[in-house]
Amino acid sequence: MNKNSEESPERLAYYERIRADNLAPLWQVFSTLITKEPKSDCQAHLWRYSMLRERILEAGNLISAKEAERRVLILENPGFAGEARITTSLFSGLQLVLPGEVAPAHRHSQSALRFIMEGSGGQTAVDGERTIMEEGDFVITPPWSWHDHGNESDAPMIWLDGLDIPLVRFFDTSFAEGYPEDEQPIDTPDGDSSARYGANMLPVDYKSSSPVSPLFAYPYARAREALEAMKQRDEWDPCHGLKMRYTNPNDGGHAMPTIGSFIQLLPKGFSTERYRTTDATVFVCVEGKGKTRIGRTHLDWGPKDIFVVPSWQPVVHEAAEETILFSFSDRPVQEKLALWREKRG
Repeated sequence: MNKNSEESPERLAYYERIRADNLAPLWQVFSTLITKEPKSDCQAHLWRYSMLRERILEAGNLISAKEAERRVLILENPGFAGEARITTSLFSGLQLVLPGEVAPAHRHSQSALRFIMEGSGGQTAVDGERTIMEEGDFVITPPWSWHDHGNESDAPMIWLDGLDIPLVRFFDTSFAEGYPEDEQPIDTPDGDSSARYGANMLPVDYKSSSPVSPLFAYPYARAREALEAMKQRDEWDPCHGLKMRYTNPNDGGHAMPTIGSFIQLLPKGFSTERYRTTDATVFVCVEGKGKTRIGRTHLDWGPKDIFVVPSWQPVVHEAAEETILFSFSDRPVQEKLALWREKRG
């Protein structure tokens, strides 16, 4: 029954009258604003890498990296058509830089991560330091940091971008600025941040007020080696297998204040227990193959496929082969605001 059909003529006339004063009755919409459980338009969905690769390489024939500024195909969640969102709070897209190209330097309020899907030897420069990118690497671009991308190799570089664009738009705090040249000057030796902050040491008098990790490149080779060593202990979380989060060496917290990043290993034949969490999560199959059940939706995935799990949807991963999954979500924001919740079983 239509709710308005239960209202008296006097109430309906009152609602109409107060609308002119830019007022509305909370009691008409209370149950839709404060729900008993999370309700979202975000949908479970999978993008095949074979299709994505074909589409992004086609774009490479149509527009240059400089002309586009960022040659990126947005991964649009079907529940948010036309809104440039993969989850309610996060943006994601696939970026291509061809051999010899430069994606020009700029900076913006938004934080960004790069997960390298394909290629070897491309580079990202962040505030005067360059990192060479390899497949599986996780790279950070802090907010308001100059950054540009280049490719001096002989093959395409393709990576997955993750940004907090919807969050920044929600708070109306977006700023952006272009650099005068395509490339910023490199004034820091390669590997400097890794040496200073990535060896379980910090400079003796180092103090940082930034909530972002000073270690902006996390090589996949190190992450894979760590997972391989830890699986020998045979200690498997029933909901995650062996799952680790990328951290900020300053305080052991998340590497980025608005986007949490994770990597996990599922042994062959492993089926996780049913799990729910409030942070809608984007997954990348780095190695292996398997399937994920999200409520009544079943997604079969293989190497480099990308899929999204909406908030508070029950999820089960099943690994047909030993599998590595990279993932990211807005968990750090939810934790800071005392909103994050999980449910096992």
